[in-house]
Amino acid sequence: MNQPLIQLLVLAGIAVFLILRLRNVLGTREGHEHPPAAAPASERTSRPEFEVIEGGPDLDITDHVEEDSDAAKALAEMKRLEPSFFVGDFIGGARGAYEMIVMGYENGDLAEIQPFLSEEIYESFVEGVAAREDQGLTIEANFIGVREMKLVNATLDKDTNEGEITIRFVSEMTSAVRDRGGDIVEGSLTDVKKQKDTWSFARIMGADDPNWLLVSTDA
Repeated sequence: MNQPLIQLLVLAGIAVFLILRLRNVLGTREGHEHPPAAAPASERTSRPEFEVIEGGPDLDITDHVEEDSDAAKALAEMKRLEPSFFVGDFIGGARGAYEMIVMGYENGDLAEIQPFLSEEIYESFVEGVAAREDQGLTIEANFIGVREMKLVNATLDKDTNEGEITIRFVSEMTSAVRDRGGDIVEGSLTDVKKQKDTWSFARIMGADDPNWLLVSTDA
């Protein structure tokens, strides 16, 4: 036998061996076959069953309030009415609004913050600034930063779709009150004071106006 023929026979033998091995491992199918019999009940129950859970808690809500609380339900309804609304985005906006409003009031510059105030709050700010001016007092303040923020409540009026969210702020700032002569009569330009405020913001969910209005300023 010549060398090429021997090599061909060897390769053919290897191929036959592999085919037989595969048939032993995988089995063969011929025609229509019945599905494999179900495992006994005892064997089925002994296997762990896995349940696919769709959805789950909305972390945008549960990161800020307790799951299934009234506040969480109100926030979920707000998001249903306005799918683009996110609690995390609101918290970030409230932080910036707090600093802007606090400094606007301290400096007596209400024009820039008026669009973010309810009519009642704006009028109370106007009265406060006017009272200072009548006494010849001015405030020199420096806002250092918000140290703590917590969403403490959320409600939704189902008749009007007005959502209201209450935030507790803890901030630090320096503030000094000067009289007509420029002398400091209250506060300090160097001593940092901690300020605590609980503010409520409200808005009609789904409305074209994106601004939340400050409606309450309980200390």
